[in-house]
Amino acid sequence: MLPRWSPYLLALLAHGLSLPGIFVFDDYSLLAQPVELTHLFRLEQTRPLTYLTFWLNQSLGGWHLLNLAGHLLCIWLLDRIARRLLPPDIASVPAILFAVHPLLSEPVQYIFARSSLLATLFCLAALDAWTRQKHWTAVAWFLPALLAKEECVAFPLALILLRPQWPPIAAMLALSAAAGLRVLYATKVVAGAGSGFDAGVSPGQYFLAQGLVLWGYLLRLVLPYGLTLDPPAPTPNLEASVLGWVSLLVLTGLLLWRGHPAGRWFVIGIILLLPSSSILPAADLVAWRRLYLPMTAFSLAAAYLLPRRAVLPILAIFTILSAARAVAWRDEAGLWREAAAAAPKKLRPRLQLARLAPPAEALAILTEAEQIAPGDPQIASSKGRAYLQQGDAPRALAEFGRALAQRPDDPKAILNRGVALEALGQVDAAKADYRRALDRDSCQAQARQNLQRLGEPLPPCAPTN
Repeated sequence: MLPRWSPYLLALLAHGLSLPGIFVFDDYSLLAQPVELTHLFRLEQTRPLTYLTFWLNQSLGGWHLLNLAGHLLCIWLLDRIARRLLPPDIASVPAILFAVHPLLSEPVQYIFARSSLLATLFCLAALDAWTRQKHWTAVAWFLPALLAKEECVAFPLALILLRPQWPPIAAMLALSAAAGLRVLYATKVVAGAGSGFDAGVSPGQYFLAQGLVLWGYLLRLVLPYGLTLDPPAPTPNLEASVLGWVSLLVLTGLLLWRGHPAGRWFVIGIILLLPSSSILPAADLVAWRRLYLPMTAFSLAAAYLLPRRAVLPILAIFTILSAARAVAWRDEAGLWREAAAAAPKKLRPRLQLARLAPPAEALAILTEAEQIAPGDPQIASSKGRAYLQQGDAPRALAEFGRALAQRPDDPKAILNRGVALEALGQVDAAKADYRRALDRDSCQAQARQNLQRLGEPLPPCAPTN
């Protein structure tokens, strides 16, 4: 049996090499725009608890340290639960696997994925209370889990397989239903939500795709390869997708019928994964961070299945792979180059690379991107920014105009055109665009800064519905 402190040391070895850490993708919005405490209590604001921690980071710093601390707390709770529920000879395995598995690198390193850590932390606190017969305490812990990330809504179903107590489970299911309705409302009224009504993919298409995605997740539990920041989505295939779902249903049915503890924990892992990987669409078909909460159950299942002599070699390999991922997370451009190489037909990695590259190199990258998505307004906006960096305001204005023609109500597109107009000396026209941008998003940070710099009054900042 390994020492009680070994999971924490291995977690620091596996994930700590990236400190103090970098910001990527959505993380930059946390630097550009302050979190307003009063907005956290609005109905359309999902994940308020996560955003409360972002507000604390904006005041105190420690962005990546807080993510790492959350991971260590999850390890501690999982270890408590495993030592209560599992035989003594395997009780130390789940926490150590969870500490170092490479699939968990992204939630630890990516600031915006903190919601997964927090939801898992409070779900584990609820599970810890549940296994100590404190069922209503578990209900109380489940509420902040939902406020951190609504994708944990299936957690009460997992408890049914463990030790059903119907009144508290009914209370949890009511909380889950309320959280689900809130998410549907938010995706309906908030522009650019990227999920639900705004995902850009229908529920049926998303559901079919997940029949392949779920097996990709399960494969990487054993062979954690291809863990890029922006993984490629599987090629649509109706027969393969249906086969994927049918085979998964058959497998879960067999495992429940056999009644083995490993099978039960495996099925719980699938249940915890389904909210993000079944019907409610998300813009990203594949995202490794969705494995964070399900990995707690998969780690408990693995403890029963792994041969004892294989545990230490697997831990060593996983620790090395996670440490390599942590080193990779020190280089933002390297992360996007890796993603672009893994997904040659995906646009987003190239847009992000262009943002980081010098203007001439960015324009070359964007010219390649136009072969992937001809006429995409994001490419036009990115080319406009590159031309502005080169000091070529007329060509920038033309590109921003192309983007705006395709998205006439997009506040960022309007803002960009205003920036180009100001660079051309057309200050009054620029002011008009900044005001138009704020008419559509009154909290748009750069438009507010630009108007303030030009001595213009600012409207109150309020969420855009």
